[in-house]
Amino acid sequence: MPNTHDANTKPHDRLEDAKHAATDAARRTADAIESNPLAIVAGGLAIGALAGALIPRSAKEKELLAPLGRTLGERARGAFQAAREAGTGELANAGLSKDAAKDQIKSLLQGVVKAATTAGSAAAKTAANKG
Repeated sequence: MPNTHDANTKPHDRLEDAKHAATDAARRTADAIESNPLAIVAGGLAIGALAGALIPRSAKEKELLAPLGRTLGERARGAFQAAREAGTGELANAGLSKDAAKDQIKSLLQGVVKAATTAGSAAAKTAANKG
């Protein structure tokens, strides 16, 4: 008589594994959204733009949406300009300027290069001592 318990256990185990994997994926996704929501928004916009570019529009859609597109474009440009001015003002109030940001990036890159050089030297010395 075949052992049906083993045959039933494997699909059940696989189902449980799949449930756990889905739960873990959902949790990781939620954590990613919480830690970097702007990246998720940017990704969503990129996917939407790609879908919009790939799906052909009919002549009627073009006719009906052209005025809306112009209006939205004008509003978006205005909103972008206002956001840029507000952001620039906030950065200036915080004492951050374009030059200060460049200096910070330069300092960071120099630190990374120094760390990489030190790590490379240490690795070379270790390899030479073992060889």
